[in-house]
Amino acid sequence: MSIEPYGEDFWLRPRGTFIVVPMSDGDAQFTVVVATGVITVWLYEDGDPHKVMLDYEVVDANGEKLECGHQRPAGSGNA
Repeated sequence: MSIEPYGEDFWLRPRGTFIVVPMSDGDAQFTVVVATGVITVWLYEDGDPHKVMLDYEVVDANGEKLECGHQRPAGSGNA
């Protein structure tokens, strides 16, 4: 999964769960694009695609905060 426009990546294993949590007081809305091998999430504030949400966290099913590159496979080409 990647969070745009930041390009942060979080790698899901089978049956894995990540939760994207907006940290803004605004009305958060998401656009999710699913394609073979990738899920991309865009976060918008107040439904305006020109107001990209800057503050968010990605957590696992237990509520633990995850860092960019979580479970990234070696040699994936991402830094």
